[in-house]
Amino acid sequence: MSSTAESLERVRQQIQSAAKKSGRSIDDIELVAVSKTHDASRVREAIDAGQQLFGESKVQEARAKIPELPSNLRWHFIGHLQKNKIRHALPLFELFHGIDSVDLARDIDRIADEAGSHPGVLLEVNVAGEGSKFGFKPDQLRQDIEALVQLPRVTVQGLMTIPPLAQEPEDSRKFFVELRELRDRLQQEFDVTLPHLSMGMTNDFTVAIEEGATLVRVGTAIFGERQRPIRDPAAE
Repeated sequence: MSSTAESLERVRQQIQSAAKKSGRSIDDIELVAVSKTHDASRVREAIDAGQQLFGESKVQEARAKIPELPSNLRWHFIGHLQKNKIRHALPLFELFHGIDSVDLARDIDRIADEAGSHPGVLLEVNVAGEGSKFGFKPDQLRQDIEALVQLPRVTVQGLMTIPPLAQEPEDSRKFFVELRELRDRLQQEFDVTLPHLSMGMTNDFTVAIEEGATLVRVGTAIFGERQRPIRDPAAE
């Protein structure tokens, strides 16, 4: 068994334990194996261990890597999507985790209409109010949610957050609670369905699961420290 396979199995066991602790079904939680900066050979090790869902954060890197791998894999975009990369990104990813403005969502919707696609998106919320982070402020999202869910091509499937960097996993819990409670309020107030909560990474994904995460984004615990980014000369 490769080191990647061993690490992946360890993460899966942690997910199962966190689900059991919180009384949740393991079937309600998906692991996004974050393969950014790792080459196709490392991804193949995870595939051989049964992983099918992967996350990338740079369109250039994904364009170089994804064609090298089996076509039946599922890919999520977990980074900040630049408007000039939308057209390249739409054919590659089934879900975009970090949609942080109405303008970006409208651009995706317009280009998806031209391309004949129906992308799923998660709305990124800056629950901690950090100036260095992207994302809707909770109050702003309440103002914009109706416009977002009415876009004809884009399907809003839930919310996503990245809490402040913390020494202890428990320090992230309050931010996960805030995101879940915001999702619940939006569903009730605006009669919308937002089934997914994307929250939790290598350091805190078990706490995120205890607080309702349906998607956890785990990279380092599976693949190790990040490698140098893969260049895509055609995109430079």
